[in-house]
Amino acid sequence: MTAYRFNPPPGWPVPPPGWVPPPDWRPDPSWPPMPAGWQLWVPVADSPADTLAVGPATGTAAGTAVVPPPRKGGLFGRRRADATSEAEELRAWITRTQGLDAARVAGLVRQVEAEAAALRERALAEATEEAEGIVRDARETAKEILGDARRTAKETDRIRKEADRLRKEVFDAERRLAELQSRIVNADETALLQEVGIYAYRHALHDALAYRSRLETLQSEIKALARAGRAVQAATDWTVNGSKREGQKMVRDFSKLMLRAYNAEADYAVRSMRPHRLNSLVDRLYKSRETIAKLGATMHIRITDEYHNARVRELELTADFLQKKEEEKEAQREERARQREEAAVQRELERQREKLDKEFSHYQAALERLRDRGDEAGIAELEAKLAEIEDALQDVESRRANIRAGYVYVISNIGAFGDRVVKIGMTRRLEPLERIHELSGAAVPFRFDVHALIFSNDAVGLETELHRHFAAQRVNKVNNRKEFFYATPAEVRDALQRFAGQHLIEFTEEPQALEWRAGRHSDDAGTPAAGAGGAAGRTT
Repeated sequence: MTAYRFNPPPGWPVPPPGWVPPPDWRPDPSWPPMPAGWQLWVPVADSPADTLAVGPATGTAAGTAVVPPPRKGGLFGRRRADATSEAEELRAWITRTQGLDAARVAGLVRQVEAEAAALRERALAEATEEAEGIVRDARETAKEILGDARRTAKETDRIRKEADRLRKEVFDAERRLAELQSRIVNADETALLQEVGIYAYRHALHDALAYRSRLETLQSEIKALARAGRAVQAATDWTVNGSKREGQKMVRDFSKLMLRAYNAEADYAVRSMRPHRLNSLVDRLYKSRETIAKLGATMHIRITDEYHNARVRELELTADFLQKKEEEKEAQREERARQREEAAVQRELERQREKLDKEFSHYQAALERLRDRGDEAGIAELEAKLAEIEDALQDVESRRANIRAGYVYVISNIGAFGDRVVKIGMTRRLEPLERIHELSGAAVPFRFDVHALIFSNDAVGLETELHRHFAAQRVNKVNNRKEFFYATPAEVRDALQRFAGQHLIEFTEEPQALEWRAGRHSDDAGTPAAGAGGAAGRTT
């Protein structure tokens, strides 16, 4: 009979020799599963101590073996309720059996426990060392972060303090600027100077004499307001050392002082008045009134509205008077210029008439002598000449009687004004070029070039039509007596063809500008000597 022994799978406890499982034995569920095809019973050599005869056909036990007494919930039974560890059970079993396998198992157990303890210690040491390294790194990182945070906090605090300081400086500067602006009189007269000649009268009167009369009346009213005590308001309950009388005297003295300062400012504004400075001077007087009110706030001293308004009206009337007087002077200058031109025309007409009368008398005497001699051919020639002289005399008389007759001229000065500026004017001279030569005097660097001379019995009307046509292109839009326009000679020629009609005989579009062109040619081809020394003395 073949003997078999129990062959536990890996991970199962090794039973004692000759151990036979009871009929109801089952492996502990906590043991690892048995590998596939594993043989729980394997044949062994015959041995009375550790063999078991099993019927080969049935697989049942055929003999018995020496086994340890059964234990409830022993090593290969179910676990006790108190869950005693397998190692403790194994030690107890080894102690009871004292067998060779038990000793070997005990040594293995001790070795395993020692290795496990060493592994635990090594793992603990490594974990501790790693943890300490992590902690050290964390502490260093935290220290660096804390340092950065402290530096950032210091920098932030410095920036905040700097920002607060700058905000305070900006606030103080803005407050100071506002304070200074409230005390500064707007004296920027650039924009006002551009409006000279477009003056808007505050009080419309017909002439300067009327403004003078109104000013005198207003100045009398201002003096009456001051004498009546209606120029200054002040406190009436002021006392000094308990004395109301002394307090009233002090208030009167200070009121007189403040009014004197205000009147000094107003008188200065009147003396320095120019029409374009009116707004700035009124503003200055208003600031002076505000300053007096601030200085006299303790005693409630202030300039009354009635008195201040009267002095403002004085400034306005003064500006109106000066503007009107200037306009009248300009009109007088224009009238004198017109009279001079008219006198020159009359003198020229008179000289022409005297010349024609002298020629007529001369030819009349010659005709009488030819008639005495009976020279028919000479008589016919002289009679034709006398007829021409009579026509010329009639033309002179007609020009003297018709003040609207004359020449309309179109001239330009490319060297002085450029190639897009022309002057359109009118003259009643018999020789219109004389007028153009006068315009080409010392006031301009080069002579004017003539583009057209058009004679018309209504030269005044023709000139007016041309001025109206180019009104939007005037160089000086304030003073209409300045007859310069932004236009080319070709544009003026087109307008003349519409307005002058058959009077336009000849028109020169391209200006000669001989002096200007010669000067440019000289500059372009100048010698080094001229460039070095001559330029310093040349004036353009």
